[in-house]
Amino acid sequence: MRRLLLATAACLGLALPLAGPALAACPDDAEVAMHATNLLAGRNSAPYPALTTLEDGFCAQAKLVAILSQHWGRPVGYKLGLTSEPVQRLFGVPHPVRGTIFANTLRLRSGAEVPANFGATSQVEADFLVRVRSARINQAGRDHLAILRELDQVVPYIELPDLGLTGGVTGPQLLAVNVGARMGVLGRPIPVQATQAFADALASMTVTTTDDTGRQIATAPGRAVLGHPLNAVAFLIEDLAKQGKRLEAGQMLSIAGYSPPTNVAAGRTYTVTYAGLLAEPVSVSVRIR
Repeated sequence: MRRLLLATAACLGLALPLAGPALAACPDDAEVAMHATNLLAGRNSAPYPALTTLEDGFCAQAKLVAILSQHWGRPVGYKLGLTSEPVQRLFGVPHPVRGTIFANTLRLRSGAEVPANFGATSQVEADFLVRVRSARINQAGRDHLAILRELDQVVPYIELPDLGLTGGVTGPQLLAVNVGARMGVLGRPIPVQATQAFADALASMTVTTTDDTGRQIATAPGRAVLGHPLNAVAFLIEDLAKQGKRLEAGQMLSIAGYSPPTNVAAGRTYTVTYAGLLAEPVSVSVRIR
């Protein structure tokens, strides 16, 4: 199994952290392979025992991504979790955490139907995607206009996450399970305008999640994500740089969590609406069968 993981990681350009004193609790290959098997089959796994550091969580994640990419397609970008202070406090991590998203993560379009048991812990969450136009974004720093100049699309997005774990989930456990990335539903792409007005609209827009009974599940302003959704992009650039990685043109970034993950119910349609981003509200929806 170790040889398979190393070979797969080499083909994908992934770095598998080496075991050592700082990674004493990194799950071994067999543990990660068992978790991947359960995840692919829609079954929960117990949390990894003795996983206490973010470094060990990243170690486990790299192994998991190497396996999942054989089933869910090549990595096409990143997902951020823990993008608000209340959630960070809940998990005991003072910053966001990242996972990898795959080609099959982004294959569904608004109005798609998915089975209620699409995962072990099938949930729905209001999210938001941006697409990288140029690798020059790595030099944009925290300047919102500089970031916008290197993005070409923003996309309404409903994430359908799946932690695949029983029991409590800590920050390291969340990293180990690739931040729950599984699949999602994309709305109509919106061309980016590299203007202060567009940057302001991203912060001031209101994101509301409802179901087809008219029940409002959650609502939040754009700035609920780290004060501004583009701050999430800046964080991701900095976080990747710590491991010698960079954003590349064409990558998709899932940068927001505008509602708490909500367990899905069969027969319901969930809609996320973004008001204030454009002249008219835009939305994305998914039907659970």
